[in-house]
Amino acid sequence: MYGISLEEDKDQAYENALVEIESFELPIEATLRSVYDDQPNAHQKFMEKLDACIRNHDKEIEKMCNFHHQGFVDAITELLKVRTDAEKLKVQVTDTNSKLQDAGKEVIAQTEDIIRCRIQQRNITTVVEKLQCCLPVLEMYSKLKEQMNAKRYYSALKTMEQLENIYFPRVSQYRFCQIMIENLPKLREEIKEISMSDLKDFLESIRKHSNKIGETAMKQAQQQKIFNVALQKQNNTNMGRNMYVTNGRIPEERNEVTSTYAFEEEDENEEEVLTVQDLVDFSPVYRCLHIYSVLGDEETFENYYRKQRKKQARLVLQPQPSMHETVDGYRRYFTQIVGFFVVEDHILHVTQGLVTRAYTDELWNMALSKIIAVLRAHSSYCTDPDLVLELKNLIVVFADTLQGYGFPVNRLFDLLFEIRDQYSETLLKKWAGVFREIFEEDNCSPIPVANEEEYKIIISKFPFQDPDLEKHSFPKKFPMSQSVPHIYIQVKEFIYASLKFSESLHRSSTEIDDMLRKSTNLLLTRTLSSCLQNLIKKPHIGLTELVQIIINTTHLEQACKYLEDFITNITNISQETVHTTRLYGLSTFKDARHSAEGEIYTKLNQKIDEFIQLADYDWTMSEPDGRASGYLMDLINFLRSTFQVFTHLPGKVAQTACMSACQHLSTSLMQMLLDNELKQISMGAVQQFNLDVIQCELFASSEPVPGFQGDTLQLAFIDLRQLLDLFMVWDWSTYLADYGQPASKYLRVNPNTALTLLEKMKDTNKKNNIFAQFRKNDRDKQKLIETVVRQLRSLVNGMSQHT
Repeated sequence: MYGISLEEDKDQAYENALVEIESFELPIEATLRSVYDDQPNAHQKFMEKLDACIRNHDKEIEKMCNFHHQGFVDAITELLKVRTDAEKLKVQVTDTNSKLQDAGKEVIAQTEDIIRCRIQQRNITTVVEKLQCCLPVLEMYSKLKEQMNAKRYYSALKTMEQLENIYFPRVSQYRFCQIMIENLPKLREEIKEISMSDLKDFLESIRKHSNKIGETAMKQAQQQKIFNVALQKQNNTNMGRNMYVTNGRIPEERNEVTSTYAFEEEDENEEEVLTVQDLVDFSPVYRCLHIYSVLGDEETFENYYRKQRKKQARLVLQPQPSMHETVDGYRRYFTQIVGFFVVEDHILHVTQGLVTRAYTDELWNMALSKIIAVLRAHSSYCTDPDLVLELKNLIVVFADTLQGYGFPVNRLFDLLFEIRDQYSETLLKKWAGVFREIFEEDNCSPIPVANEEEYKIIISKFPFQDPDLEKHSFPKKFPMSQSVPHIYIQVKEFIYASLKFSESLHRSSTEIDDMLRKSTNLLLTRTLSSCLQNLIKKPHIGLTELVQIIINTTHLEQACKYLEDFITNITNISQETVHTTRLYGLSTFKDARHSAEGEIYTKLNQKIDEFIQLADYDWTMSEPDGRASGYLMDLINFLRSTFQVFTHLPGKVAQTACMSACQHLSTSLMQMLLDNELKQISMGAVQQFNLDVIQCELFASSEPVPGFQGDTLQLAFIDLRQLLDLFMVWDWSTYLADYGQPASKYLRVNPNTALTLLEKMKDTNKKNNIFAQFRKNDRDKQKLIETVVRQLRSLVNGMSQHT
């Protein structure tokens, strides 16, 4: 049973394999492998099964063919019957087709024409559509070319933007569009280059026109200022108020004339007011800025513009070497700077971002430092006060102009105070020359006036008041010389000149008053004082001239209060104000007067020395001439005439001069006696010398200068008188006995002086009296002299030891 079952299983496996093969499922390797795996004779058995299966299928096919054979035969028979009809139909169809073909050839031709026309129509429609799409692009591109040719570059850039954003995307598939697209960057670069070239031309143009721009701006600022000042003045006049002194000079009529002229000139030019836009075409800047903004390269343009303008600023700020020589040099310097910053201010306000306020402030601060340094350096070379004043006026207009454009100018006004000091120095130098010229032309004699008209002319120039002189009849003389009114007038002119610098400096009356007083003090204490001192020290100035100088300084000193009143009238600042500076003219003229007095004493003593040098004593004479020496009488006559001139001097000056002359004469005579070169003196010479001293005493007692009390002037010769009396009387016992006593008769006689003179007389006696030893009186006198000499020497030695 088991073997039968196994056989059945194998058969079933073969059948399954055949079913799988019949199903055409590939691959069949696995099926065949299962049939042949480890089975002996498996191949043969499988093939038997396969043959059996084939035979079964053949039987089934044969049965089916037998079943359908009759139907096939019937169909063939039907086809054979239809064959004849089919041939007839084919002939008819062929005939009909030929006829249709012949009849349709014309239709076909027309149809083809219609088709071709339709195609052309469609192509034309397509071309029209494409052209309608391309024409705006071409028109815009043509417009771009026209704008480029017309140099409308900003519009051209806008057209390029429209082409790129709107038109080119519609026709991007065409080759001409690509050519246009490739050409646009070249056009942009061309526009940038052309715009930059225009900008460079513009920068060069404004560099050339800076002077004209600045001149126009400064002129307009000055006219506006004149208008404002005149308007304020008119308002103050209408309201009855005092005019503020800061911007005016004392003669108000002159200001009124100037203002009127300014008004008329302004009215004439009212319709011709030029602006910076009238002088410079700024369109290149606007175009270039817009172009670079459209190109997205605005920062590059801003940097380039600022860099170039900074370079131009450095060139503008560079002064000409000879700028300080003329006012035109300074004017050109200021106008080109003003022109530069006026342009920058215009650019600041009409463009957005090209320049900023921070940039202009930085540029102005840099320029201001340079300007101040340049003005300091060049103004230091200015020696003409008129040029310095013109420079100041230019700086004021320059500062006011730029201040009107919003630039800070405080440092310029600070600089003006430095220049003011320099202006004062140049004024002082100029007036030093004026004073020297006045002194050189002065004849150092009182001013004569022949009539009332001449008298009033002098009074109008100089504030002189003397009731006694007014009572005198004509002709008469003023005590001062012609230089006094001239100096007074020039001091007032100096005050006017100093005041000129304060105009338009926006300073209060108090500050102006202080400045005027300080400047006037410098003029008096330094310039005028120096000129007076130099005049006094000149060798050709004699005693008469010195006396006149003292008189002149006295009257100038008295006139100082009128100068203070003059300044007060200018500034309306009372002298009683706490901080008001006083004029130092009093001390100036006192010092000059003291110097002149000292020079009088010196020259008087020099003149005395000249007369003394003419002395020709015979020191060995035995008897005097009986009259005073001629040189001494000439000297006394000279002193009398000189002291008569001193009557116009203050009393103390004349007395001091007279006392100094007498003292110097006494000292000179004493030195003549005690001169070391004088070895011998006879008694006759002493007697002759005593006669000369008597004349001196008589001169002193004659009161050559009034004001001395008693015998004060005679005391100048007291030393000589006591010494000569001692020798004339030969009262040595009294002298030696009373020496050192306050009540001594010969209190002023110095033992050393007496010893020196006595030794000279002793030597003379020995030499002249060879035979004196044979006469008893002469021997006694000689012994007496020797005894006195020994006693005097003991006295002198005792004094030396005590000392």
